[in-house]
Amino acid sequence: MLSIIIPSYRDQYLQPTIDDIRKNAKGEIEIIVILDGCEMPVTGATVIHNENRRGLRDSVNSGVAISRGEYILKCDSHCIFDEGFNVKLLADIEDNWVVIPRRYKLDTDKWVICEDEPNPIDYEKLSLNPDRICGLHWTSRMNARKDVLIDENMVFQGSCWVMSRKHWDFLGGLQEEGYGTFTQEPIEIALKTWLGGGKVMVNKKTWYAHQHRKFGRTHKVSSTEVLAGNAYSRDFWLNNRWEKRIHNIDWLFERFK
Repeated sequence: MLSIIIPSYRDQYLQPTIDDIRKNAKGEIEIIVILDGCEMPVTGATVIHNENRRGLRDSVNSGVAISRGEYILKCDSHCIFDEGFNVKLLADIEDNWVVIPRRYKLDTDKWVICEDEPNPIDYEKLSLNPDRICGLHWTSRMNARKDVLIDENMVFQGSCWVMSRKHWDFLGGLQEEGYGTFTQEPIEIALKTWLGGGKVMVNKKTWYAHQHRKFGRTHKVSSTEVLAGNAYSRDFWLNNRWEKRIHNIDWLFERFK
């Protein structure tokens, strides 16, 4: 079974996202929604109510804690999915992989893939800025490896990922110390996975679409917290401070040239 975890804060697209998942998933799933410091009607999902806002990381951890599936998918509350996405994802996954579907941009007004930006995003690479580590679209790798349907990916956007519960337990959930409530979720997951002996993979046999930024966001985090979380993450990973690693960060850059 796949447990689908959806953290949400006052998102008008939460119910349409749940309905889309129910429409397109095949086989056994459960959906767990974490309403983080807000109240709104929800159907078709188990709901956790956080009376006060605890943030993305705590919300995901709380959702996984009550879930029952052998596999875990986390997604944002403004997404649509391919028909049978869950079956296609779980057909090509290993216990120590994090798998990302091919990503499109969602027009939330029309509830379809953006017509003016119809091309998918398959790969992201790590970029080292003076104040943070982040992911950037990797167009050259996408063009060079367009026929590879299940492929290694350096990092990803955090709006959707899937992994085994075994791998989640190995990662230890999402750490709040240093990162704060929100920042650097995909960086932490990707680097713990790669440097811990696993792989981040993109599965181009299926897709999801995530709300395009031009349609706005409901989640706001203080700039002070974001800056502090970015600084912590950059120092932590560039100085190889994770004790469970079997590789240093230089190994990852060498692997992807």
